Amino acid sequence: MPNESDESSKEEQSKIDMDGKENTVEPSEEMIRKRIRRNTPSPHRLTPQSSPPRFVSVEELMETAKGVTNLALAHEIVMNSAFQVKPYEPEEGSLEKQVKEIMHKAFWDCLESQLKEDPPSYSHAVTLVGEIKETLLSFLLPGQSRLRGQIEETLDLSLIQQEAENEALDISKVARFIIDMMGTFCAPCRDEDIRQLRKIPDIVPLFKSIFAVLDKMKIDMANFAVSSLRPHLLQQSVEYERKKFHEFLEKQPNALDFTKKWLQDTSDYSTGGETEGGATSTTVSVQLHNLAYLRLLKWDHDAESFPETLLLDQCRFQEMQQELEQLALVASILLIVYNSAGEAISGLPGLNERLKKTIKILLAEMHTPSFKADETFAAVAEKLCLELRGCLSQHGFSPFPSDRENTLKGQIVAAKSADNPIRKVIDSRIQAYLLGFLESSANRSAPALPGGLTPVSKELEEIAVKLERLVTFNKLVYSPFYQKILQDILKQREGLDV
Repeated sequence: MPNESDESSKEEQSKIDMDGKENTVEPSEEMIRKRIRRNTPSPHRLTPQSSPPRFVSVEELMETAKGVTNLALAHEIVMNSAFQVKPYEPEEGSLEKQVKEIMHKAFWDCLESQLKEDPPSYSHAVTLVGEIKETLLSFLLPGQSRLRGQIEETLDLSLIQQEAENEALDISKVARFIIDMMGTFCAPCRDEDIRQLRKIPDIVPLFKSIFAVLDKMKIDMANFAVSSLRPHLLQQSVEYERKKFHEFLEKQPNALDFTKKWLQDTSDYSTGGETEGGATSTTVSVQLHNLAYLRLLKWDHDAESFPETLLLDQCRFQEMQQELEQLALVASILLIVYNSAGEAISGLPGLNERLKKTIKILLAEMHTPSFKADETFAAVAEKLCLELRGCLSQHGFSPFPSDRENTLKGQIVAAKSADNPIRKVIDSRIQAYLLGFLESSANRSAPALPGGLTPVSKELEEIAVKLERLVTFNKLVYSPFYQKILQDILKQREGLDV
């Protein structure tokens, strides 16, 4: 039989999902290649370097790629608390899937025909027992010598082979021992699987099910190892990631070009480029750096190359960017509604949450290619006005006159534009809150929430916490590289100010 268990374990892949979604897992190597391809300039976009490019061997490139892959995996485990190893499965209908199914069917058909021979042939069965034995032994901890002895003794392949040749093998007894051992090692969530195994009378379906459950147990064990490893990785990952990036930088001397541009552009965009009265260069450096991180939440990922020092977190910044855009719209529309309706709906219990939920549901697809803004915002306006009508009637208020309702609908639809004045004010307040959160993270005191953001305060704080965690870890890892770049930028600014 093709070793189903080994194939699965070799192809187990992982992917960070901030929301812990059960997505199809993309291989980490391919993920890194895609990110590098997307963020590496074409030959036509390369800027002249102060030193000539250094050519590296294929072996060096392969070693670098391996280092980046290991770096990405360690980073995902540390930064994503929902990180899980998941089994790889070929796409439904793919050639790989068809070939796998055909090969497995051929094996199990062959096993079944062997067991039906007179006398039965157990060559395939013994092979399976050997694979199962190795898997069970892999579950053992170093001190479990008694269990190891039981497995070695009961699943002694040479003895099983002799019993088979002498027609004295009780394969059902062997299977029962295997199931008992699986019950000893499995996580509580697999107890029902073990109970179902005990109910299968036929050997071939039983062994097929045993392998299926063993594959699940392998994943369980891997995820247990990941959760156990995370606290230790967290302690070591700063030095590890810094070291790996330094090795990468030695092979690719221009590997900080986009990081330098990101920080330099932030300095150019910041107001006046001057320091605040009495502010030290260190304070200005921290302020500039925090502003640079906020710019990543407004990044044009199709047109601009992402900073190399943040490539591993680019997807996280994209996710936060989309979440913030939706929150800004939700807060803007709610502000429009409450300013329009005034005291009639102010303080009504549950209304704010119902309106917010309606808006979020209708805007859920706003970042997909199929999203139709005009239709969606018209639907939002219609839905909210319908909700308001019912609410006003329920609490004894007169309904809005048609002209006032139409005005409200127009204001809601107008919020779809990024240049909408209310939306710009809300967005500016969100940015100010996030910046305040980063600046106050040292003393662990959250900044005051600006006006108009109360309806989305919970969601906004969750994003702020995620952002602060990313920024803090990134600064810890890359501080030696950032320090030199920021010092050069501040010296340049001081020279211009003279």
